[in-house]
Amino acid sequence: MKVVFLCGGVGKRMFPITEDKFLLDFLGRTLLEHQIVMARDAGLNDFVIIGNPGNIEQIKQIVSGVAGARFEFTLQTKPLGIADALKCAQPLLNREILIVNPNDVFHASAYSVLLDAFKKGKSSSYMLGYEVKQYFPGGYLAVNGQGELTRIVEKPEPGTEPSNLVNILLHLHTDTGRLFEYLGKVKTKRDDVYECAMDDMVKDGHKIGVVPYDGFWAPIKYPWHIFDIVNSFLGAGERQIAPSASISDQAVVAGKVIIGENVRILENAVVRGPVYIGPNTVIGNNALVRDNTHIGADCVVGFSTEIKGSYIGDGCWFHSSYIGDSIIGNNCSFGAGSITANFRFDENEIAVRHNEKPVGTGRDHFGAVIGDNCKTGINSGILPGRRVGPNSIVGSHVCLDTDLEPNTIALNQPGIKYLKNNIKLNNADKHEKQKKLGK
Repeated sequence: MKVVFLCGGVGKRMFPITEDKFLLDFLGRTLLEHQIVMARDAGLNDFVIIGNPGNIEQIKQIVSGVAGARFEFTLQTKPLGIADALKCAQPLLNREILIVNPNDVFHASAYSVLLDAFKKGKSSSYMLGYEVKQYFPGGYLAVNGQGELTRIVEKPEPGTEPSNLVNILLHLHTDTGRLFEYLGKVKTKRDDVYECAMDDMVKDGHKIGVVPYDGFWAPIKYPWHIFDIVNSFLGAGERQIAPSASISDQAVVAGKVIIGENVRILENAVVRGPVYIGPNTVIGNNALVRDNTHIGADCVVGFSTEIKGSYIGDGCWFHSSYIGDSIIGNNCSFGAGSITANFRFDENEIAVRHNEKPVGTGRDHFGAVIGDNCKTGINSGILPGRRVGPNSIVGSHVCLDTDLEPNTIALNQPGIKYLKNNIKLNNADKHEKQKKLGK
């Protein structure tokens, strides 16, 4: 059986995070690597990865270090949906296949329940059904009394769902020839060829088993969904401190923490798990890191900085800052006194604007989403739910109350002034400066 990872799509809702979702790092591994490990633990070692021109070389580099597994690759040149992706890989798919969306995060038990159903059953295909308690903007499954699919309803209006079972894209097909036959017959102008083919198979009498799954599941559709993934990985991890880490006797490190190689935690710093700190990161004097925070490699959390419940990329620097419930990209720098506000005065849900419309996050605590290579000046502030595009600067004393486009500078002169950002960052000497910290 071949495992097919759909890596050719483009995330449209993740701005200003530009990294492919399955390439985001969790506990020192990309999400794709975690997915491969789970599949291998279920006894699956034959993989087909469908990438796009922008990510295929990075994917190949990542999996080159995976021993004992076979990988084949193909390109989906345009993000035209599941059916198009499968057609791009059709020459490689000639027996049972297990289709996986690597942007959906679930426990290894998802593989085991689906494979068990396949071994015991006689259906043409199998798919996971997840019971939701509130509306989810996805595909809903109508199921008969035998647990077999009768139809898929994509994104029904709230209150019109055919059931409370949502489709998780972990699908097993026993006959790829039949699947491609039905994919070729679908006539639709929407991006739902694959789902229509599944419906047509059911109408023609082919049985598709819907396998209930009640373990952890979190799809990454918007940036704040990253928090759910962090919480899951930290919750499942064990306390671990690398032998090469240096922790001052005057620092406090408590709870479930995962601390990478060559991390330095200086005097009077406090780290309260669940927390992950990546390799070569420095936690400075009087800093506080807490509450499901995930900090990448080569960061400096400087003097008197507090980071709470946030996801921080690689190579970020902070000094006397507060970062609350925020998502920060790679190579960002925060001037002294920079604040990401994470709570409204009226204590209501925080929304983020997408396509000029507010999208609720479901959270009453949510800070900023900041892209790669951004800077903030001293005593700057960013209001809850605001987004800062890559390569942008929030100037000194600016209180940012709107989203900031990429490659833009917001200045306080005396009102906020927006200029094109032509500053080129020089990260060459930053690593040398970091080496001197704590010596």
